[in-house]
Amino acid sequence: MCLRARLLVGTSLLDSQPSGFMENHRHPGFSGQSLPHPSIAEMEQEKVNGNKEPSAEASSYRCSACHGDEDWGLGHPLRGRAKSRSLSAAPVLASAREFRRTRSLHGPCPVTTFGPKACVLQNPQTIMHIQDPASQRLTWNKSPKSVLVIKKIRDASLLQPFKELCAYLMEENNMIVYVEKKVLEDPALLSDDHFGPVKRKFCTFREDYDDISNQIDLIICLGGDGTLLYASSLFQGSVPPVMAFHLGSLGFLTPFNFENFQSQVTQVIQGNAAVVLRSRLKVRVVKEPRGKKVAVPNGISENGVLAAGLDVEIGKQAVQYQVLNEVVIDRGPSSYLSNVDVYLDGHLITTVQGDGVIVSTPTGSTAYAAAAGASMIHPNVPAIMVTPICPHSLSFRPIVVPAGVELKIMLSPEARNTAWVSFDGRKRQEIRHGDSISITTSCYPLPSICVRDPVSDWFESLAQCLHWNVRKKQAHFPEDEEDADEEGGEERAGS
Repeated sequence: MCLRARLLVGTSLLDSQPSGFMENHRHPGFSGQSLPHPSIAEMEQEKVNGNKEPSAEASSYRCSACHGDEDWGLGHPLRGRAKSRSLSAAPVLASAREFRRTRSLHGPCPVTTFGPKACVLQNPQTIMHIQDPASQRLTWNKSPKSVLVIKKIRDASLLQPFKELCAYLMEENNMIVYVEKKVLEDPALLSDDHFGPVKRKFCTFREDYDDISNQIDLIICLGGDGTLLYASSLFQGSVPPVMAFHLGSLGFLTPFNFENFQSQVTQVIQGNAAVVLRSRLKVRVVKEPRGKKVAVPNGISENGVLAAGLDVEIGKQAVQYQVLNEVVIDRGPSSYLSNVDVYLDGHLITTVQGDGVIVSTPTGSTAYAAAAGASMIHPNVPAIMVTPICPHSLSFRPIVVPAGVELKIMLSPEARNTAWVSFDGRKRQEIRHGDSISITTSCYPLPSICVRDPVSDWFESLAQCLHWNVRKKQAHFPEDEEDADEEGGEERAGS
């Protein structure tokens, strides 16, 4: 059996989905190179064979995906790094010196047998697969035909790039271009007669009214990071690949320059590009039904607690969001401390007393969380960050939890005021006693197209946008001072 197919971890990285869930949720026009999953029959046979001594035939195995045409036996010498790119279990080896490493950035392939009798419990329902970020490439099942162009609204500097891009997509590539209806309502576009023939070919939509999730093959953003966040909000399920041009202010998430957009767009359409899968958060907000309030001024008592006696209806109101950057729970306009309880997989882990708390993805770790003192995490790291906002505590440090856990945030019973929540800076709403916010990693990541590769692009953004670790370099000693120091050292040694 292939080395990559040996480790079956009890919890999947993405919502503990069954094996093969990526195939079920992949966007129709986008595919990633994934490994074949072992069948239950194969794993049962593996259990049977695991108790037997390896025969001469069984001691040699081959995986063309991992090792090309090479045969690897239990006695094969260690040859540095193997060609496997996933976090998987190696077979039981004859000795520790034959332990082989992967080319993954996540470390060596772990052996999942511990001593003569212990091993990791295999679960055929879930599988964890971590690919080397440098190997993630874009490919198309079919040639893309429809593209969504997202333009920053009310920015006159983007009108000319928008016209050039749309004309190129329609006339040179014969593609169907979707734009938001309010983009074409710009007076500068309405008065442009030369753009009229192109404008009549557009397909338009309205946010929150028209569902275009199954009609888009590719997304192109013109603007800043906000355009990428907006694109994410339009797709609550599978997201098409996103190509973002830096035409805004910061541009941490928009790596492409517009000067040579024709060649770059052509490469993406041909499937010649690297891609980074930016994990998103699946957020479910459940609110207690509320009717008319009792006769209390403003419905709030003197100490700020919501008055009891609300008309309770049967059932609860629930709404779900897909979040790319962060979920922010704060104290809103109140002058009291925010007081919320944080649960992890049903267990209370802490109570946040301060201005609020940020729950972010690795992509969001360079946004609000970075301003609140959190570490910056590469988008390929499967994790969720919990960062307090101005906590009234000297020991409350930001934490990182595994991507598969579920966080639940509620107002503490002792809270003196309500809280407010926003999702990527949008859909801001009030959270009261009895309401809950459940957060976990979504199984629908956002595939963001890279200029070079996920690692190089990320460090380039850190340096160019955030000026990470910028400092004047320390000057070296002049040669005469170095000679004097050496002579002084020799004299002290001689004495």
